[in-house]
Amino acid sequence: MNQSEILVSLDIGTSKIKVIIGEVVNDSLNIIGVGSAKSNGMKKGAIVDIDQTVNSIRNAVEQAERMVGMEIDRVVVGINGNHIQLQSCHGVVAVQSENREIGNDDITRVIDAAQVLSIPPEREIIDVIPKQFIVDGLDEITDPRGMIGVRLEMEGTIITCSKTVLHNILKCVERANLQISDICLQPLAGGSIALSKDEKNLGVALIDVGGGCSTVSIFENDHLVSTSVVPLGGDNITKDLSIGLRTSTEEAEDIKLNYGHAFFDEAQENETFEVSIIGSNTKQTYNQLQIADMIEARLEEIYAYAEREIRKAGYRGLPGGYVLTGGTMKMSGVLELAQDLFQSNVRMAIPDYIGVREPQYTAGVGILQFAYRNAKIQGKELFPSVIEHEQESQPKRTKKQASPKEPKEKTKKESGIANIFKYFFD
Repeated sequence: MNQSEILVSLDIGTSKIKVIIGEVVNDSLNIIGVGSAKSNGMKKGAIVDIDQTVNSIRNAVEQAERMVGMEIDRVVVGINGNHIQLQSCHGVVAVQSENREIGNDDITRVIDAAQVLSIPPEREIIDVIPKQFIVDGLDEITDPRGMIGVRLEMEGTIITCSKTVLHNILKCVERANLQISDICLQPLAGGSIALSKDEKNLGVALIDVGGGCSTVSIFENDHLVSTSVVPLGGDNITKDLSIGLRTSTEEAEDIKLNYGHAFFDEAQENETFEVSIIGSNTKQTYNQLQIADMIEARLEEIYAYAEREIRKAGYRGLPGGYVLTGGTMKMSGVLELAQDLFQSNVRMAIPDYIGVREPQYTAGVGILQFAYRNAKIQGKELFPSVIEHEQESQPKRTKKQASPKEPKEKTKKESGIANIFKYFFD
């Protein structure tokens, strides 16, 4: 990889679609562009209208393109949902080179060998995450390239998803005139940004509360061991406020963002605001204490469901505690309520990059960082023609015409993604 490379992440959420452009310089990530658009074709984390989702993706991409003056051609797509399944795998190969030095080809073959297992026809393998490599019995190796050995093993986790859900995501991205350079599991991506190595080793729960759903992920011994999705999020709080205050959904969302407080004990009674009553021309005055009661009740339910998912996975009293992130976590009082309910160490995770210092960007920034590191371990190529500068001498890509693909050598991961496209679109 060269000194400077460009990666683009696409985070398709229920309330917002976010595009983040990152520049990798000497293994260090810099955020150079951000675009976000209201997500109109999603409900509870699933695509319900392809055309609206495509338009939302285009709007977010255009916003990011304007910020950096470049044209986005390829993206790393985040995927999430209850259809995701994790499965342990193990591969063994003999080192092929004459001098017995382990190279990229050996890594590729051992990862391929680990995927030789029975998978239901309705499911698709989206990635294989190595936990450790073993060279002639020596374990806990993270990167065996350059080592000398005869027998190479890999223990890892295979990530599978529903072909139907993957098909819908691929179709939306393809219709937005974008190519997919990689597919990334969002809980893994979020964990790479939100969690420290010590937390992941001890055992920690990452709770990502978005607009339509909340993702609960458990990490232990530095690896993701469980992930599940609760179909409740910030949109449910907005709906509660809309019903309770008898106002429109749009005004309820504004009130939640500007005056909302999730912890009743710390809400201010003197913080007042006016609300337009739906179906009439009148306005009514409310205070923060009155809406805090509604917000706290719904968020308490979300936290209770998250705790139930953690216990279903067989975990109680995680030493690393709980880490909160996601767009809904911007609201005041969410951390204090979590500390009061969980009776454990709880903290908030926010990306430490200029321009994206909000919890809603954790997954998007994590996709960039995780995809880059994972590509290095597996020897995948992410970078050809990620972004091209717009030039006056070249015609600009239109909405109905995708930019032409440049001829290039087929890498292992590209051929895998290409096969998925071939399966669905040929």
